[in-house]
Amino acid sequence: MKTFKIAVLPGDGIGPEVMAEARRVLAVAEKKFGFQLALTEARVGGIAIDVDGKALPEETVRICGESDAILFGSVGGPKWESLPPNEQPERAALLPLRKHFALFANLRPAVCFPKLTHASPVKESLIEGGFDVLCVRELTGGLYFGQPKGRHEENGEPVAVDTMIYKKSEIERIAHVAFKAAQGRKKKLTSIDKANVLENGVLWRATVNEIAKQYPDVTLNHLYVDNAAMQLVKNPRGFDVVLAENLFGDILSDEMAMVAGSLGMLPSASLGLKETPTGRFGLFEPSGGTAPDIAGKGIANPIAQILSAAMMLRYSLSEHVAADAIDAAVRRVIDDGLRTGDIWSEGTRRVGTTEMGEAIAAAL
Repeated sequence: MKTFKIAVLPGDGIGPEVMAEARRVLAVAEKKFGFQLALTEARVGGIAIDVDGKALPEETVRICGESDAILFGSVGGPKWESLPPNEQPERAALLPLRKHFALFANLRPAVCFPKLTHASPVKESLIEGGFDVLCVRELTGGLYFGQPKGRHEENGEPVAVDTMIYKKSEIERIAHVAFKAAQGRKKKLTSIDKANVLENGVLWRATVNEIAKQYPDVTLNHLYVDNAAMQLVKNPRGFDVVLAENLFGDILSDEMAMVAGSLGMLPSASLGLKETPTGRFGLFEPSGGTAPDIAGKGIANPIAQILSAAMMLRYSLSEHVAADAIDAAVRRVIDDGLRTGDIWSEGTRRVGTTEMGEAIAAAL
């Protein structure tokens, strides 16, 4: 029986609650599909600051490095917002993890199930029958990591500097990920840039056009980021795979999530350069945050965490049948009318975190 090592980092807020339900579903998948997961839990984020004195302890990094994949919850909250910016959980844990493990490719599907179109803030007529868009975001370049970066004074006035920089090789590798993803879907790719203003946008567009020649079966079009933001609201079903650099992808994927109706439904995968015998090393996490306002109340939606676990099975462990089965189980529970509060509507049954996890495990 195949055994995989998984680092489990529940984090803060609702993280431990939804992670427990992902583990419940994974336990069923192990028995049903004949593999074993050796799960090792580690602290990260605010809880690690409280216990270990830093958001990303060396022991956590070691455990992650010895694993086949990382299943991540969420980090941060008001308790740690008074810390210096570089010591706060989001900046001191997640970004260093991405950099340390070269997690350059973020895959974030925005899926609105047909029975959940009411939860979207856009007109139901625009998303009738639901929609499914995949955002492929470059994750280790651009403004978030470019140098120089910092604050200083000029003539007595505070100045802040962030540098948006991309190498052609960085654009090439993320473009290949996006084109390959498009080949497995509707063979349609939309690349996002700001080539009419930014020099890196000019390089981005030219490089994507070069890579496109290697994928003649994929239809490529380009949009400026401001137009893309408008089109995602005007015609969300007009997109299939979206390719974007770090900042643009961060913003647009959140917009896609809201068009889909709830962050609590959307998983994500951050894949690295390191290849394993069964796939690519990655970090898998919900698209939402720690939701401190509902933490501990047992009402958080665990579906994003459960679907993140399914993405882990698919991309890092090559357990595709199990991943597809989890996705199908989630759809079945939604079709049966079970809803956490964030997606509830009249005529459906409101359930809590645990009951939703139990129902998905039973459906699996």
